[in-house]
Amino acid sequence: MDPVSALTTASHSGAASLIPTLLVLVVAVWIKRPIEALLAGVIVGVIMIHGTGFVGAIAETALRTLKDDDLIWIILVCGGMGSLIGLFIRTGSLHAFMEKVTGGVTTRFGALMATWIMGVVLFVDDYLNSITVGAAMRRITDRFKISREMLAYVIDSTAAPVSVIIPISTWAVFFGTLLVNVGLAEEGHGIEAYISGIPYMLYPWIAILMVPLVAAGKMPLLGPMKKAETRAMEHGKCIPPGAEHIHKAHLAIQERHDVKKQTWLFVLPLITLVGLTLYFDLEFLRATIATLGLTIAAILIFQVLDLHDTFDTVLEGFKTMIEPLAIIFTAYMLKDVNEALGLTTYIIELTQPYMTASTLPFIIFGVMGVIAFATGSSWGMFVIALPIIAELALATDANIPLVIGATLSASTFGSHACLYADATVLTAQSCGTTAIQHALTQLPYALLAAALSLIGFAILA
Repeated sequence: MDPVSALTTASHSGAASLIPTLLVLVVAVWIKRPIEALLAGVIVGVIMIHGTGFVGAIAETALRTLKDDDLIWIILVCGGMGSLIGLFIRTGSLHAFMEKVTGGVTTRFGALMATWIMGVVLFVDDYLNSITVGAAMRRITDRFKISREMLAYVIDSTAAPVSVIIPISTWAVFFGTLLVNVGLAEEGHGIEAYISGIPYMLYPWIAILMVPLVAAGKMPLLGPMKKAETRAMEHGKCIPPGAEHIHKAHLAIQERHDVKKQTWLFVLPLITLVGLTLYFDLEFLRATIATLGLTIAAILIFQVLDLHDTFDTVLEGFKTMIEPLAIIFTAYMLKDVNEALGLTTYIIELTQPYMTASTLPFIIFGVMGVIAFATGSSWGMFVIALPIIAELALATDANIPLVIGATLSASTFGSHACLYADATVLTAQSCGTTAIQHALTQLPYALLAAALSLIGFAILA
């Protein structure tokens, strides 16, 4: 059965499929915490599907989610990165690196641009960017009274957006493979097709280029970000109220003052991580595990820390990732529920009659961007949706590079803007703010970039 036929005969719950996700968004904004909101959406969705047997169904959903290969990958990558950052802090190498960086930084603008540049440099994976840059730049931006929310915005705007437009990244490998699978690229030419869409990836380009304008004050502070920056600049409170527990978790690993701080112990593992990611054909998990192992070996060989201190730090570093991983796990449960309810299928089916060669890129970005934002699934959702998009693109003789650009723009918007997307959660944790605080302060800028992208796709179609 072809994708369009599968779509039209798909079983879904109609407009009712929107209920769990809408509930999550409302509750998350109301109570300012994502995990309880996600659980509420999961419970309501499971009740809609299974009725009175919902208790057992929730347990089955949790077990099924834990078997998800993507989730396991995220847990191992984030845990490994947390351990690596813990070692950087404990050995003083992170502090040594910051002292080198801050030598030439004398202004707020300089601190923000240093963060932006570091984010662009670490392009191979958005998780690497989100976790590492926040840990490295917290102390520097605090010195210039920059709110943690602003720090998180700058980092998140150079995480997925940068990884998308540089084709030597995990995003390029994932979507390049998908493009071949759905017939938008010939076998062995997935990356070529991906590259053809880069000029049309409007959202990531706009999101990246907005940061210097915001940092320089050329673009005004919008909404909650203005309040956060006022709090930091006028009262010196960089850490937002309600995020103290995250700051406390960061302080669980303290720098050893009786060891010599060595910059190479931070810089060399990062270079190794990027190099191994390329060596392993952009398989970031293998690179993370190998880099962690080599860093532990270097610490022990050069007697920077003893064996017990080293592995205690590895465990403490992993523990700092427990809260964001719990949020991501619950978000994956919601994804499972939404798939069972047929949310993505329902929305695409609803808009399919309006899709022509000229409207397709505009509708893809608008509709898929909303779905990615609502579900927090910037990759998994497109496994379902891309075959349908490909069939429609080929049937309407649409501009394929433009369609690819619109699709990747929608995915990037979801990763960048969603309140409980993995990149949002990890960036917030790394910077010392809650996921909701980060998402709400970033949202006006994300929506502005999305609006400009919509206009761009309407003009280009």
